[in-house]
Amino acid sequence: MEHITLLLAIVIVTALVFDFTNGFHDTANAMATTISTGALKPKAAVALSAALNLVGAFLSVEVAKTISGGIIDEKGIRTEVIFAALVGAILWNLLTWLLGLPSSSSHALFGGLIGAAVMSAGWSSVNGSTVVTKVLLPAVAAPVVAGIASMLATRLTYRINRNTDEKATAKGYRAGQIASAGLVSLAHGTNDAQKTMGIITLALVTGGVLSPGANPPLWVIVSAGLAIAMGTYIGGWRIIRTMGKGLTELRPPQGFAAQTGAATVILASSHLGFSLSTTQVCSGSVMGAGLGRKGGVVRWSTATRMAVAWVLTLPAAAVVGAGAEFLTRQGAWGIAAVALLLIAGSGTIWKLSRRQPVDRHNVTADEIDEAPAAEPAGVITTAIAAVSPPPTGIAVASTDLRATIQAPAPVAPADPPTPAAV
Repeated sequence: MEHITLLLAIVIVTALVFDFTNGFHDTANAMATTISTGALKPKAAVALSAALNLVGAFLSVEVAKTISGGIIDEKGIRTEVIFAALVGAILWNLLTWLLGLPSSSSHALFGGLIGAAVMSAGWSSVNGSTVVTKVLLPAVAAPVVAGIASMLATRLTYRINRNTDEKATAKGYRAGQIASAGLVSLAHGTNDAQKTMGIITLALVTGGVLSPGANPPLWVIVSAGLAIAMGTYIGGWRIIRTMGKGLTELRPPQGFAAQTGAATVILASSHLGFSLSTTQVCSGSVMGAGLGRKGGVVRWSTATRMAVAWVLTLPAAAVVGAGAEFLTRQGAWGIAAVALLLIAGSGTIWKLSRRQPVDRHNVTADEIDEAPAAEPAGVITTAIAAVSPPPTGIAVASTDLRATIQAPAPVAPADPPTPAAV
């Protein structure tokens, strides 16, 4: 570590800040359903998740090696490129946290890294085949696979227990939820904590401290594990509320099925070195569990907003990363300007979040607990209601319309004239 320069130290600290934001941004992945169903109290849930994220960071380095030596070509990449990439990833993480959207921290990091690398050394610096096979394809396939697995698991669970009182089995499923949530947290540590390890290792390679292809040093593994654990303990309450109550109403059997399916997919991808988004996997699992229960409904308006955020994450972070790289190449003043912009942007987002704070005390509040189908009427629904009036005297209640459409009431006959009027 005696060869670490001031710039390299700044990059390492910035990487750990990103790891911290990754932790509180992704707490919802493991604990949102556990908190929403009441299996664990909010503070106990994030504490358990933090501890298991730390343990998971020590279990594998396959994803870290994908980040440090697979996505971009280390040759000709300056340390400033890594700094610019992290700036793009951090600002996108904070913005989506403010909006309560569970976007992908992984794709924010990849986007920032790709944008900064292209601005610095051109498109040839990006290993397109690795990006496609280990980033883009898993991003598309993982939430679908996790959703289908959770839906089938939920249906199987309800079928097995169709003659059993749900209240009688709720306690057992809550215990299962705690175990499966712990497994998701462990899996999250094996995948997301390694991304920061890979970034720091890449920075050490570009700075000449490590040789290309080297594994992350022990101090990198420990610091990355601690940073993501601390962020997880802080708790991203806004995203926990969206995941736990904004997508669908979950019951204990559904929560257990969703978390088990998500953990299986994440652990399998970590073993294969696929750097997928745990956010997308867990969101897909929650939606699959919602559809798996008879009568369950997914709030597609919320799911659509999440999908838009997923699509925008990589290109948006890439644009910010490219802009930050353009400034850093101007010299010391450019690096200082990027650092100030990062601090100012982060501070502004934090100040905006204080206008409507969400914490462990109101994370399960019923502010968004309206019926899942009670969404604004769509164009088709409104048109049908306009051209197809209901029969006289019959009220038609529509779950898609907020008002009940009723036929005009018959006009009462006028009172007979009084003798005085005659």
